[in-house]
Amino acid sequence: QVQLVESGGGLVQAGGSLRLSCAASGTIFSINAMGWYRQAPGKQRELVASITSGGSINYRDSVKGRFTISRDNAKSTVYLQMNSLKPEDTGVYYCNAFLNWSDYWGQGTQVTVSS
Repeated sequence: QVQLVESGGGLVQAGGSLRLSCAASGTIFSINAMGWYRQAPGKQRELVASITSGGSINYRDSVKGRFTISRDNAKSTVYLQMNSLKPEDTGVYYCNAFLNWSDYWGQGTQVTVSS
């Protein structure tokens, strides 16, 4: 059974930093794209950043220059370094991965940025 386990969320003041991690466990044959989504209260889930197995990266415009996504293929782990956090970055952050030819989601980790 494949699982995505996230860690690293929390409460931080505006301008601060957090680093999220997401590790895939279980029997893994292949991992393609990995990424992070977020969902604020009353809003739809939105893509924050994604990275393919070849290293191609995509960011939503509002986080460009502040967030950095990376992955360690040997550890089946994806990271999201978040700097210069703003209150509008608050939400539940979900890890997503397309692996073993299926789509998987983590349980979500809360990120709260106070003003």
